[in-house]
Amino acid sequence: MYATDNHRLYWRKNRIAIAVLLLIWFVVTFGVSYFARDLSFSFFGWPFSFWMGAQGSLLVYCLIIGFYAWYMNRLDTAHGVEEEGD
Repeated sequence: MYATDNHRLYWRKNRIAIAVLLLIWFVVTFGVSYFARDLSFSFFGWPFSFWMGAQGSLLVYCLIIGFYAWYMNRLDTAHGVEEEGD
């Protein structure tokens, strides 16, 4: 089975989205913890570095998952490969 131009474009856009989201994940996971000492100011009574590491990263992870699901639904519809629902 040979891939059509539509399939190649679909998977190219998918790989680009995954690469960008993985880059954001990497920066949030390792970048924030690496520079945490530089973020030393109070945020609602807690050190900002603690808040960002404990709560901010979880929020970003949820946003990444939500964006990927939304983007893939749109991409599936645009390329005619969406799943059929009941």
